[in-house]
Amino acid sequence: MQPFVLYNSEQRKKVEFVPRKEGHIDMYVCGMTVYDYCHIGHARVMVAFDYITRFLRSQGWKVKYVRNITDIDDKIIARANENGESISALTERFIIAMNDDAARLGCLEPDEAPRATDYIDQMQNMIGNLVNKGTAYPAENGDVYFEVEKFAKYGRLSGRKLEDMQAGASERVDVEVEKKHPFDFVLWKHAKENEPSWASPWGNGRPGWHIECSAMSTCSLGNHFDIHGGGSDLMFPHHENEIAQSEASTGEQYVNYWMHVGFINVDGEKMSKSLGNFFTIRDVMEKFHPEVIRYFIVSSHYRSPVNFSDFALKEAKTTLSRFYHAFKAYQQVYGNKTVETLDTSFVERFNAAMCDDFNTAEAIAILFEIIKELNRTVKESNEIQATLFYSTLRHLTDILALVQYDVDEFLKSDIGQEQLGLSEAEIEDLIQQRVDAKKNKDFANADAIRQSLLDQGVVLEDTRQGTVWRRAD
Repeated sequence: MQPFVLYNSEQRKKVEFVPRKEGHIDMYVCGMTVYDYCHIGHARVMVAFDYITRFLRSQGWKVKYVRNITDIDDKIIARANENGESISALTERFIIAMNDDAARLGCLEPDEAPRATDYIDQMQNMIGNLVNKGTAYPAENGDVYFEVEKFAKYGRLSGRKLEDMQAGASERVDVEVEKKHPFDFVLWKHAKENEPSWASPWGNGRPGWHIECSAMSTCSLGNHFDIHGGGSDLMFPHHENEIAQSEASTGEQYVNYWMHVGFINVDGEKMSKSLGNFFTIRDVMEKFHPEVIRYFIVSSHYRSPVNFSDFALKEAKTTLSRFYHAFKAYQQVYGNKTVETLDTSFVERFNAAMCDDFNTAEAIAILFEIIKELNRTVKESNEIQATLFYSTLRHLTDILALVQYDVDEFLKSDIGQEQLGLSEAEIEDLIQQRVDAKKNKDFANADAIRQSLLDQGVVLEDTRQGTVWRRAD
């Protein structure tokens, strides 16, 4: 297995990864709360941990990838009530939509996708253990709280200190009279009228959000596992609280490495519904090909903040099209011929970039060097070298799940574009008219046909196999 380094959020630096079990990596990623369609921020988490998993497996690691589903939550209850539908109908509908969005973005399914409502007993067991150990307490109203002052290392992930956070806490935290400390957090919520609830030793109620992930992750991967990931917005309080309750319950270290995906800004501002710059994955896929969205995400380092805009996605489309054009130029001459031998220099450099905290920006730059060599060797009719570079590029793009569509299908895609005024049959008829004009040495008419098609968004390319067309970029 190729050794690699990653940025551990808890240590605030890049460190060499050392597995708990040789050759194996257990990874848990916080998934979605399924009360609405997934947004573009969710897409970044989905895609980032997908290519991370794919790359690690390509290096020989056996990765167990778990991503949970939160299917009980205040927002879920409120949305179901608004819609006049059952919670189970709402969550099932959005789970199906989430999985469809992820698949269209080229993401593999996680090995396990535990749902919170299937782990109520395990959550109660963990809460009961915390109460018995004196690190959690039932309140008079039926809630159960974790007592943060009983966990000496509280704040070690986010770097926050309780004494600092207490200053002005009343302005930032909902201070409830039942709490012993403003930052004590709820493990079990007492039942409210017309809300779903489960019987418990503390009365009917439902779990708090934080305890859900602790129960699901430890049930799937054990009390102590390798990597825990999620969006940067989850570092505090969610992941901080997970550490506290998990370690207080089990007495073991919870996670060895914490990975957090950077924020997505929209036109330079944080995405929010109140600003009117909130986009679901489905919104964006109406305007841009799913692989363009994936390329946009893959092309920047997972930890860096990125600016989402139509301009950025149009640039991503143009850049991704360069891959497809290179593949097309090769395939027009040599078909899909590949060889098992790859260019080791490029492969080693690609792997080195990815082993350095999954530096996809550098990895993509290396892929463009291969494109340059591929285009050159195709132009020079150097079949041996062209096939070597094509095979290498094919192998490495497969690891990132890029260039996964048929070349012509992608280049002719009309997603998000104005509909062409011509049908495929009409375009093919004009191509034939141009061929006939050239045979008759009527080059003026042939040029006029080409220009007319270009004006209508159709680019013609003359190849050894004949004239083919694609949409203008």
